[in-house]
Amino acid sequence: MPITVYESFRAIFYTPFYLPHALGAYTAEGVDVTLATSPDTGDVAAHLESQQADVYWGGPMRIMMNRDRNAAVDIVGFCEAVTRDPFFLVGNRPNPDFTLNDLTTVTVGTVSEVPTPWMCLQDDLRRAEIAPAAVNRVTDASMAENVAALRDGRIDVAQLFQPDVETLLQSGVGHIWYAAADRGPCTYTTLYTIRRTLEAKADELHRMTRAMYRAQKWLHAHTGPEIADTVAEFFPDCPAEILAGAIDRYKAVGVWGRNPILPRAGFDRLSAALLSGGLIGKPIPFEACVDMRFAAAVIADDPPSL
Repeated sequence: MPITVYESFRAIFYTPFYLPHALGAYTAEGVDVTLATSPDTGDVAAHLESQQADVYWGGPMRIMMNRDRNAAVDIVGFCEAVTRDPFFLVGNRPNPDFTLNDLTTVTVGTVSEVPTPWMCLQDDLRRAEIAPAAVNRVTDASMAENVAALRDGRIDVAQLFQPDVETLLQSGVGHIWYAAADRGPCTYTTLYTIRRTLEAKADELHRMTRAMYRAQKWLHAHTGPEIADTVAEFFPDCPAEILAGAIDRYKAVGVWGRNPILPRAGFDRLSAALLSGGLIGKPIPFEACVDMRFAAAVIADDPPSL
């Protein structure tokens, strides 16, 4: 049976999900996968329930929020690829001795488009015994607007992902103060579906997971320029050197997992951040949101890289 996969938006940190398409991994594993853009990320559960999409990739944040608010829709993650936070704090001056307490003395532009980056950062602050309210934040600007504000000196530091980070670094305007990946496992993106589809299309989803694992092996065996050349079709407006630099930097900080397992430690760290930030109202159990049967099987099978 064919599988339709929805992505919420296009981003470099999703590179492991583009690779199976670019490398022909799904075809090699005998599964017909079509990639499409979600028409509305607010209706993820409805799209999966109606089988408008069979699978999404996105943050376990959405699985946890669904479980918190509408447990009748049983969404589960089954194949992780982005295992650490892909965001950076980029300042308009060098700050090699950065500590989180520095954020209480500057103006910070945080991400407004999606909640997870700030949820995770505010939890970092709390763990460092810093009140998030002590940070002078610009909360309503887009990342593009924060890049412009950083260039103009209207803010001191911005919370950004690639390629904005690499563009600012290569232009000499930006300086990395903090890589959020340094906090350790904090599960960020997985393939997910409803449990009914997990059972009905188990063979296809197993094959998908196997293809993803083979692509993950390929990813970690190749350089930024090689990977950039392979996924360039997905980023036609990104200069090759920026794309390659962004990929190398993500590899260096460990953003991408080496296998499709979604680790409990990463799930628990994200869940704690969403709870401390008020995005969910109760602890969410790992077992209710994660099914690693296919991941465990393909790791045991140990297929070759592509």
